[in-house]
Amino acid sequence: MSASPSQPIQHSAGALRPAWVPIRSLAVRHRSLIVAHLLALSDNDRYLRFGYAASDEQVRRYVDGIDFGRDEVVGIFDEALELVAMAHLAYIAGHDGGAPMAEFGVSVSTRARGRGWGSRLFDRAVLHARNWGAEMMIIHALTENTPMLRIARKAGARIEREGGEAQALLRLPAEDAKSRMDALVAQQAGEFDYQVKLQALRVQQWWRMMLPRASATN
Repeated sequence: MSASPSQPIQHSAGALRPAWVPIRSLAVRHRSLIVAHLLALSDNDRYLRFGYAASDEQVRRYVDGIDFGRDEVVGIFDEALELVAMAHLAYIAGHDGGAPMAEFGVSVSTRARGRGWGSRLFDRAVLHARNWGAEMMIIHALTENTPMLRIARKAGARIEREGGEAQALLRLPAEDAKSRMDALVAQQAGEFDYQVKLQALRVQQWWRMMLPRASATN
């Protein structure tokens, strides 16, 4: 799985990042939302995300191949519950009983960029990878994908370049009580935020349905 983001995220020392971003775990039932999100990316964004000019069919095959029971997939939803950013952390089993590794990929919709969400998804992925017991996170990216490489470099990854491709290797600290608690809190907070948005959306839909009826009776 190629793992390069398509969003121009700012990571300079003066960049402002929100204190908290509601990131929700995704499951099998969200496949259609993931497909819709990825198909909405421009041709260039798909090229940066997958490392090649992925066709619609290739995007669908990629989503169909996600193993939600093994990997970690998370996303950010807007107020209309449209998936506007997502990250896929693929689990890679270690050889001969060695520690596993993890591979990271992320994408952010055009209208949701400039908010540092790619970085937040990266931080969340690092947390999950640590709690898997992974010692290394791998990010494959095209050398022209400077935003992704900037994220990885800022996190302390070693960047290896070969031709038009690059590989970032980030060595991870071991899991601990704090990383496990942080992951649990983040998951619960993301779910709570989603449910609040869902209830608000249902109320809006109810009002839209009731207003014509109220007008008709007047």
